[in-house]
This record gives sequence, structure tokens and C-alpha cells, in this order.
Amino acid sequence: SSLLDLSTTKEVVNRHCLLYSTSSRCPPSLLTSLSPQPSSPMAATLRWRCFLLLTLFISISSTPTEQQTLAQIPINFLSSAKTPELVDYMVSIRRRIHENPELGYEEFETSRLVREELDRLGIRYEHPFAVTGIVASIGTGGPPFVALRADMDALALQEAVEWEHKSKVAGKMHACGHDAHVAMLLGAAKLLQEHHSHDLQGTVLFVFQPAEEGGGGAKQMVEAGVVDSVDAIFGIHVSTSFPIGTVASRAGPLLAGSGFFEAVITGKGGHAAIPHHTIDPILAASSIVVSLQHLVSREADPLDSQVYTIMLQVVTVGKFEGGGAFNVIPDSATIGGTFRAFSKDSFAQIKQRIEQVVTGQAKVQRCNATINFNPNNKQTYPATVNDASLHEYFLGIAGDMLGTQNLKVMEPLMGAEDFSFYAEKVPGCFFFVGMQNETREPLVASHSPQYQVNEDVLPYGAALHASLAVRYLLEHQPGSATPPEEVIRPHDEL
Repeated sequence: SSLLDLSTTKEVVNRHCLLYSTSSRCPPSLLTSLSPQPSSPMAATLRWRCFLLLTLFISISSTPTEQQTLAQIPINFLSSAKTPELVDYMVSIRRRIHENPELGYEEFETSRLVREELDRLGIRYEHPFAVTGIVASIGTGGPPFVALRADMDALALQEAVEWEHKSKVAGKMHACGHDAHVAMLLGAAKLLQEHHSHDLQGTVLFVFQPAEEGGGGAKQMVEAGVVDSVDAIFGIHVSTSFPIGTVASRAGPLLAGSGFFEAVITGKGGHAAIPHHTIDPILAASSIVVSLQHLVSREADPLDSQVYTIMLQVVTVGKFEGGGAFNVIPDSATIGGTFRAFSKDSFAQIKQRIEQVVTGQAKVQRCNATINFNPNNKQTYPATVNDASLHEYFLGIAGDMLGTQNLKVMEPLMGAEDFSFYAEKVPGCFFFVGMQNETREPLVASHSPQYQVNEDVLPYGAALHASLAVRYLLEHQPGSATPPEEVIRPHDEL
């Protein structure tokens, strides 16, 4: 107290009086009785300092209660999301979408369904973005802005699961859970609109995007300016790898960047009985396939401390075509495949080496080769890298909701996600929600004709979406303390 002069003490006490005279934690009568009365300067000073100690004690003792209130938000959202009304709503949405799957940039009926539901809920939105995309919003229309994302497209697969809501479209199926993602995001929108729309201190954006499965729909959404004013974005993916009631993610690189290639090797065809009169493209293509496998096994340092998360690479040839007769050497052969890596430098390096190997090995066998890194307009996806501070924030929300024992640390996966385009533009966090139930038949992994969704996962996804958004707005109000090194970006009104 010797470090505080009387005027400073009075100023601090006056602020605490204003705060705690309106709080049920401190009766006004107590403050009145303890307020300094006219007396000698020494007595007044002592009374002010005693009063300061009391108010500071009240302030400190109130902190756990405020923390408990924030921690209760995710628990309350999960409870609300598990009500029969909301569960039935999300299940109905998911099944309607599942019955009518649509491929990338063809999600016209899915988009219409989403817009109809937003209209029923009284939620404003803009459309179209990237052909079928939608961006809805709840809140003030001003900063801070937090975005929640769901993908809408299906896969070109014939569903093999026999059930009441099986795909009605031949050769198309929701085999990656995107129908569940849309249902969960609409469930979160319903939760916020019906219970919290007037309380939000900022704006929540609901991003329904097309064409995640190879079409780069997220890239088109970013280029359309969807996240220009967004402070943070979160994405969910259902997973058969983790139990129901758990979540999994990691800070930093989570999913690999992915690219594709197709090479045509041209030689000189002829009869298989006289190969010396030909230039065999099959032999050249085979040599290329073998050499490509050496790029990872012989060129990446296995002792590099960053190999696992940064230098880890994959090169896989999944296509090999050449000729149609047993006794004829064809004029050309075609190979194609994919390559994956976790950093831009590693990705660029492996791409360069693929081109060198293809053209170089073709020349060794007296053939010519051309290579295309954009076959069938397939998009190259960057690695999905979770912002460290956002990931820590996510862990806090999920831990409050599910318990810290249900937070799983994921190893990096070589799969790819176009959520990476958002995370390159603004801080992002992508995570998986478990749906495996050990008391039921095991669920198969995604991209399989046997893929199924455990619909018990829907409340968890909706509650996580809503909790992440509400707590983010509460904890990132304009004017709050900002680290000196952080650059504050300007916001345009929505």
C-alpha cells in the first residue's frame, strides 16, 4: 500500500465501487458502511486503503465464477443440441441430403434446401458464391467476425448400404459425411438464432461451400471475398477413427497438401515378337514408376527432426494405361498419380523431382514424355495448417464440453482438405469429431460404398460450432488487449 498515493487509491476504489455496487456478490450496505468518512488525512488514507483491499478481495474471489460461467457455455449448448426437437431436425436434414447427393458445383438442390431452412429460421444470407455456395450471418453485422464452414458435395460412388434413406441417384453417394456437416451447421444456426441472436457481440458467418472433393470450392469462396473480414474460421469433419463424444486435432500441419500428375510416354509401337524394331513406352513407363518410388525412400533424410511433420512426402502412381492387345507394343503409355507433402517447399521440391524423373527416364528409354499437373482440372490443395492459438482455444472449448480426457491428439494425415485455402487467408482451426460406437458394428472409413454416419454425432458438431462462435465473440471484443506484434486488420461492414 505504501506504493499507492491517496489520489490513485481513490480512483481505483471508485472504479471498484461502480462495478461491485451493482453486483449481488457485495451488498450495497456493506460498501456504504465501509466507505471512507470525513476524518483526519491519516485516518482517511488508512480507510481508503482498507477499503481497497476489500474490493480487490471481492474482485479476485469473483474470477472463478466468471470462468465457470464461460465454461458452462459449451455444456449448455450440448444439452440444447441433444434435445429431441433439434436432433430430429438435424437427422431429417441429413437424410434428405443423403437421398439426393450432388457432385461438386452441382449442389443446386442441396443449396436450395439450405436456403429454405435459413428462410424458415429468419436468418439473412447471400447467394450464390462459387455457383452454389451460401454465406449466412447472425449477429450485429460488425466485428468481430467468426466463420463456421460446412461442405456440401458428394462423391461419384454407388452406395452399397441398404437402408431406408439410401441414395436415390445412381453412381452418386455422400460417402464422406458432408451431408452430416451441413446438418450440423444448420443445427448450430438454429441454436444461435432461436436462443442467442440478440446476445451476440459480433457476427457469426455460416459458410456452406461447394466442391470440396477435388474441385477446390473453398478456393473459389476465398477468391469471392467470403473471408476478407473474418478474424477466425473453424471447420468440422466427422470421423470413424475416434469414439463418439471425442474430438481430435493438432496444432500446425494437420493434413497434407496434395497435387496430381498425368504423364504420356510416347515411343514407337510394333509387334511384340520383334521388340528391337520398336521403342517400348511400356518399359519406359515401368521404369518411371519404379524411379518415382525412390523420391521418398532415397531423397528424404530419415534423421531430420522435422521429417515427420514437415518433410514427410508421398508419391503414388494409381493409373497405368498402355495398349489393348497381348502381342502388340503400343505407341504410347499413360501413367498418373498423386503426391503429398506438408510444406510449400517440400511440395514444390517433390513436384519438380517428379517432372525430372518422368522426362529423364523417358529419355533413357529413347521415349518422349509430356506431363500435366492439372489433369481433368483437378485442383492442387495446400497443406491444412491449424493456427496454434486457435487450436489452443478450440481445446479449451472442447475440454469444457467433453472433458479433457476426450481430446485426442492426431498424427498428421496425408489426406487433403480444401479448408486449407481458408486457413491460408485467415487463422483457421480444423478438427475431427468421433462417431465410432464400440457397442455397434464398426463403421468403415470414408470414400467407401459401405460408408455410414452415426447420427448420434450431430448434436456434438452443432454444439461445438455454436460454442466456438459464441465464446470467440465474447473473448475477442474490439478494444481488448492486443499483443504488440499482432497487426489489427480493418473490417468492412457485412
